[in-house]
Amino acid sequence: MSELFLLIPLSTLLSFMAAGIVLNLTPGADVMFATACGLKGGAKSGIAAAFGIALGSAFHISLTAMGLAAVLATLPWAFTMIKWAGIAYLVYLAFKSWTADTEQVDRAEGRTYGAAIKQGLITNTMNPKVALFILAFLPQFTDPTRGPVWIQMLVLGGLFCVTGFVITATYGALAGLLGTKLSAKMALMNKLSALLLGALAVRLAWN
Repeated sequence: MSELFLLIPLSTLLSFMAAGIVLNLTPGADVMFATACGLKGGAKSGIAAAFGIALGSAFHISLTAMGLAAVLATLPWAFTMIKWAGIAYLVYLAFKSWTADTEQVDRAEGRTYGAAIKQGLITNTMNPKVALFILAFLPQFTDPTRGPVWIQMLVLGGLFCVTGFVITATYGALAGLLGTKLSAKMALMNKLSALLLGALAVRLAWN
């Protein structure tokens, strides 16, 4: 722990944690996706989606630490291509949820937690804005005079992933509990999930 404080001062860690928690508490794309999964498949599905999102964030943080995110920022065509691929995937998920036929099939599909993790991972990794945000956010809390910046970024990024997972999973779980109470109206839950996913796709396309 003392080595960590030598690498990153306690004051910097506390400032970073406070900023990260505030950012994660603000409902955004990740929260919308976890909430949609929770409404569709229950609390555990919402938590699984949050875990997939955390894995996606870890992927972006690794790219940033290696400097690849900076390269992405200089290639507008690559940014646009990845962005629209992610939007198309969200539209596909929204359509799939909207057209689900029966309660039994949908609940079984919603409770495939591996699928929720995969969807969360894909949704997050195919959002280049996450990479650019991390690229802009993490370096503000690093200090080259205290050691390798890439190690500092991995440490800070790891903390960001953990707090992000806890907060996003809470949103997803609460949505899942609401969905469970309304399980008799599963068709409505599917429609709400589809609307959230569709709204997320529109948001990404508009920004």
